[in-house]
Amino acid sequence: MASLRSAKQALRKEIKKLLAAMSDHEKLRQSQVVSRKLFQHPKYLSSQRIAVFLNMHDEVNTEDILQDIFKRGKVCFIPRYFTNSSHMDMLRLNDPEDINTLSVTSWNIRQPGEEDTEREEALTTGGLDLILMPGLGFDKNGNRLGRGKGFYDTYLECCRRHPKGKPYTIALAFKEQLCTQVPVDDHDILIDEVLYEEEE
Repeated sequence: MASLRSAKQALRKEIKKLLAAMSDHEKLRQSQVVSRKLFQHPKYLSSQRIAVFLNMHDEVNTEDILQDIFKRGKVCFIPRYFTNSSHMDMLRLNDPEDINTLSVTSWNIRQPGEEDTEREEALTTGGLDLILMPGLGFDKNGNRLGRGKGFYDTYLECCRRHPKGKPYTIALAFKEQLCTQVPVDDHDILIDEVLYEEEE
């Protein structure tokens, strides 16, 4: 267990270094490539209820995706993380402007506050069709290296128990985040697919 933990830590450090070396321009360029791939993806097109993360500085930018979800009349959910646990909710976003009403967390991302009890939580209603996943590293077998808090693994576990079943999961990544192999254990849930800019 300890060796797995240290392998994950070492890989996190390595990927963070690669991401820190990327220019903002390059991050935006790759984000646009990934977004375009998503907009043509059959799973995205057929999904009605979609969860998407609001990106941190070292993650694929999801602004265009948010706009597109609303433009197509889909229902959009975003995460609310509870920092003292691995619990996360997926709460409904009413429209793109709604984001500006949310408070900014210590991670410098916006999310609904704990006092925000009016919003629909995806699993208390119709479940989710698709979750767009963040992460630090990914391999082509669907293994994902998160930031170590376990939010998404815990949430996907809850999704499995929902009558609708586990939603399809697509990770959005910079090609710098692709690894030969991500070290995982039994709690780590495989993702269905990773979208990134593939080398021509």
